[in-house]
Amino acid sequence: MTKSTTTPKPENRVVRYLKDTRAEIGKVTWPTREEGLRLSGIVFIVTVVSTIVLFGVDSLFAFVIGLLIRSTAG
Repeated sequence: MTKSTTTPKPENRVVRYLKDTRAEIGKVTWPTREEGLRLSGIVFIVTVVSTIVLFGVDSLFAFVIGLLIRSTAG
C-alpha cells in the first residue's frame, strides 16, 4: 500500500491579502448617508476657511517682502 501524503498548497500572498482586506472591510461601521454628508460639509468648510487664512498670510508676507525690497532698492 502506498501512503499518499498531500501537503496543503501554500496560499498565495496576494490572495491572502485580498481575503484579509475583505474581512476587515466587513468589520467597518460605515456612516449613514446623513452623517457622511454632514462630515463632508464640515471638511469643505474647514478647507475653505484654511484657504482664506493661508491666502491672507501669504498676501501679508508678500506685502512685507515687497516693502523690504522697495526700501532697500531706493
